[in-house]
Amino acid sequence: MNHPRSQLDGLIHQPVRFSILAALDAADEVVFGVLRDALGVSDSVLSHQISLLEKGGYARVRKGHVGKRPRTWLSLAPEGRKAFHRHLAALRQIVAHVPGALT
Repeated sequence: MNHPRSQLDGLIHQPVRFSILAALDAADEVVFGVLRDALGVSDSVLSHQISLLEKGGYARVRKGHVGKRPRTWLSLAPEGRKAFHRHLAALRQIVAHVPGALT
């Protein structure tokens, strides 16, 4: 039997990316600056992590303007939502998994 950790997604497992996906899973779309502030990271850190998630097909980026001000909106792609929920399920299995030798 494989340990549940084999089901963890390496792209998601990094703490900032995990936090991004958790936030995006809870909303249809999030403004870049709002997410940055909620996660307590810099623009460059969030931008880099979002780029990795976008390349992996897990996140979507939409750019536009509100009045004359540029805005960036972030959302979870359908594959990203599936992957995030698989990752959460694996984490739950790990927490519930107690090898017989430890009891």
